[in-house]
Amino acid sequence: MVRVFIDGQEGTTGLEIHERLVDRRDLELVTIEPERRKDVDARRACIDLADVTILCLPDAAAKEAVALATRQSSRFIDASTAHRTAPNWVYGFPELAPGQRDRICAARFVANPGCHATGFAALVRPLVDSGVIASDYPISAQSITGYSGGGKKLIQGYRAGVPEVVTPPRPYALGLQHKHLPEMRVVSGLRQSPLFVPVLGNFYRGMLVSIPLEVRSLARRLGAAELHDLYAERYAGEPFVRVMPLGDSGQLDDGSMLSPLGCNDTNRLEIFVFGHAEQALAVARLDNLGKGASGAAVQNLNLMIGAAESTGLVA
Repeated sequence: MVRVFIDGQEGTTGLEIHERLVDRRDLELVTIEPERRKDVDARRACIDLADVTILCLPDAAAKEAVALATRQSSRFIDASTAHRTAPNWVYGFPELAPGQRDRICAARFVANPGCHATGFAALVRPLVDSGVIASDYPISAQSITGYSGGGKKLIQGYRAGVPEVVTPPRPYALGLQHKHLPEMRVVSGLRQSPLFVPVLGNFYRGMLVSIPLEVRSLARRLGAAELHDLYAERYAGEPFVRVMPLGDSGQLDDGSMLSPLGCNDTNRLEIFVFGHAEQALAVARLDNLGKGASGAAVQNLNLMIGAAESTGLVA
């Protein structure tokens, strides 16, 4: 029986992870009294009792939690941004590159990816690895996401219908320093950060990450059809990544609009390619709370403890 402690279970991601784990017979969830969840000694005791601790905390608290462990065998999955580019942490995106799954299985420290970064890396890393784009390619990306990733205050504002909160989609992080940018650059194999425009949508969960590509600017001049083939080959056999048909009109509302909600309540990530011989648009669709957060944590946990990778997850 593997013991798991969720440090920060009261937040959105922590609650979703708990929901996915609570009925599993191969796990024992280590719990902490609600009134002691910020008590350092109580947290240390839970961390030392657990085989794996999943951190659903702000960055500073996540770093503190790792430092609390007194057992060298304690293992961690961190859902914060604190360790995503740290050299002694393994990036928790099994589909990132050949061998990544094995590295996660053997790791003591696994950094759960950010939701925007998951979709971005799924699209960009294969292009860098195959030489379609150079590592210094000036790439841009847009991502529209549900408001569930914005924290309790924002969620409450949307649910309460607060006028200044509930508005049409809005771009944010306009200083071009979004917190996911470091991992987007590092794990995708880029030498500079992308020009990234995240957009907050008026829906709870779901996400589309889009990468526009001018074929004439690529190191290997592949059109939309060839790019689609590249993705299909890269992700063949992956249980949670699906490359959809080229220009998949069956997924488009009214034949022209792609919904960000199509992977909600799953751990699935879908890749679409639209365009023609001169221009292409690569799009990743995922649930920002699923493959973009809690589902990814459970997938990583399964790998770390030797369980079937899909246990407790919907593809």
